[in-house]
Amino acid sequence: MTIDDLAPYRGARVLVTGHTGFKGSWLCETLLLAGAEVHGYALRPPTRPALFTQLGLARRLASHTTGDVRDAALLANAVRRIDPDFVFHLAAQPLVRESYRRPAETFDANVMGTVNLLEALRTAPRRNRPGRGPRAVVCVTTDKCYENDDSGHPFREDDPLGGSDPYSASKGACEIAIAAYRRSFFSAPESPVRLASARAGNVIGGGDWAADRIVPDAVRAIVSGHELVVRNRRSTRPWQHVLEPLSGYLALGAALRRDASFAQAFNFGPDSGAVRTVGDLVRLFVRRMPGLRVLDRTDPNAPHEAKTLTLDSSKAARLLGWRPSWDFRAAVAATAAWYRAVQSGAPARETTDAQIRDFLK
Repeated sequence: MTIDDLAPYRGARVLVTGHTGFKGSWLCETLLLAGAEVHGYALRPPTRPALFTQLGLARRLASHTTGDVRDAALLANAVRRIDPDFVFHLAAQPLVRESYRRPAETFDANVMGTVNLLEALRTAPRRNRPGRGPRAVVCVTTDKCYENDDSGHPFREDDPLGGSDPYSASKGACEIAIAAYRRSFFSAPESPVRLASARAGNVIGGGDWAADRIVPDAVRAIVSGHELVVRNRRSTRPWQHVLEPLSGYLALGAALRRDASFAQAFNFGPDSGAVRTVGDLVRLFVRRMPGLRVLDRTDPNAPHEAKTLTLDSSKAARLLGWRPSWDFRAAVAATAAWYRAVQSGAPARETTDAQIRDFLK
């Protein structure tokens, strides 16, 4: 993806749910660089520090609504008021381990939050303005939405959905709800909404401060002088820099505006060389972040998480022309460089913008 590929967003109204989170903040920053009119709907930033705050996004967005996607009335009002051209739905309870602690809330936020948004889009009038066209809606789920038997085969978009943990199961249920709304309400040629879903791998990148994620845990260990505790060093994941799936979401959104045939599910995973173990990621990150000490505490009795997870993204390559830009080493290098720069006093916004521009080259 290049800056020219972002031309469809220049001057467009874009609603991002979950914009205060890690991925949402990177997406908003990219859209602002593209010249979009960006609106956000989300809870307050979930961490402290938070990339949303570091980038000063609250004062730079066209509107910023603090709200829960489970609040159907507030969300519907925001959709009607903004009347967006594009919608990127990222708001969710995103953590597997947290889903074991709060399973009902995870299903409520992830499934009913998505349904509330789709219902708001179904009932919201489309105000006529020249050249507006249909709304392009990309609902982001996860690579964990598939029924995973740990066989190691790369999942394709038509593989069975499911999940052994509450988070994965909730995202599989999200995909079923999205497909039902697409077939029931948004399939007619004249439909004002074109709806797709996007499934990506495990993202890394600067500005992630969430709990129970390996990179922010490593950065916190460096700052505090403590050891990084690694829970599952043998688990294999499709690691990718956060800008990789975001470029896929943006390519999909632009394609939806052009052609209703793109209203489907798409995988946006890394090349096979980036399917590495947690241990591989830690070893490479340690070399980029001097001073990090690692303590292996792999627990065979830990709550279930899939040991192996890979995606087949050939559909996105074939239909969208999307392919990963940064390999595993480049993704880790960019992530470590962001944290080193910001810890040394560099402004987070300048550092983030420089990496976006570098990626778009």
